[in-house]
Amino acid sequence: MRKRKQYMFRTEKQKSKKKTVLTITLITASVLIAVVVGWIGFNDWDIEKSTQRAGAALGLTKQTAPNKKDTEEQPDAGENSGVTEKEPELEEPQEPEGEPVEEVPADEAIQYIEGQELPEEPTYIDGVLIANKKYPLPSTYAPGESKEAREAFEEMAAAALLVDYRLVAFSTYRSFEYQTELYKRYVDRDGVEEADRYSARPGYSEHQTGLAFDIGEVNKEQDWASSRFGETDAGKWLAENAHLYGFIMRYPEGKEFITGYMYESWHFRYVGVEIAKDIYENEITLEEYLGI
Repeated sequence: MRKRKQYMFRTEKQKSKKKTVLTITLITASVLIAVVVGWIGFNDWDIEKSTQRAGAALGLTKQTAPNKKDTEEQPDAGENSGVTEKEPELEEPQEPEGEPVEEVPADEAIQYIEGQELPEEPTYIDGVLIANKKYPLPSTYAPGESKEAREAFEEMAAAALLVDYRLVAFSTYRSFEYQTELYKRYVDRDGVEEADRYSARPGYSEHQTGLAFDIGEVNKEQDWASSRFGETDAGKWLAENAHLYGFIMRYPEGKEFITGYMYESWHFRYVGVEIAKDIYENEITLEEYLGI
């Protein structure tokens, strides 16, 4: 009888121990699940990103630096729907390599007309829409991306693909409001004088026309919005062939005093094949072609 009581006591003790272990296991599992769900939520519900970061934290994988495109703000949809990719933040402006460009007296270079009011209608000269430091656009002008320019770009991109260059228009139409924000960021970073060399003030940007395409090469974001693009094979092909599809390099090297902006090997403007061919063959700018 005594042995039976001892046996029953041991059985009850074992059951109690099992319940305690089960309770601890359930609590631990609940905590782990909460941690995992919270971690994935912290990483924008991106399981791949969560896994990579967790591995890096445990020393199992090497965590790479975040892609610049992932850290930058996405332009607003709607008015900026013509922007085909996230707008890249320009690097510190770089002067093109090679022979130094001859300095031009400030009074001979194109400048903003301080105090100039934005017009009520856009300016056309010889049938060509113009937007530069002398000829601004209305703040309400919002045509979106040009369908004709987009079709021309797609045709050009298809031709480039035949020679293994994958072109992408990473920034096209920008609204007046978006340009306002963008220009302010550059001024805050570099000051007005320097920002005016590579970024248009709101109302003066060609991107607002819907005809300007910033072009780069797919998967080579490090060269987007950089003079380096002009030194790549894809950049050279584009510079030599864009006119066949109606595009011109809008701000060529050595023409800053005429265009008002530093050399931009990635910025192309759609003007139509006939005008583009004339500008390319004569190695001139749109300002020189229009005589303004």
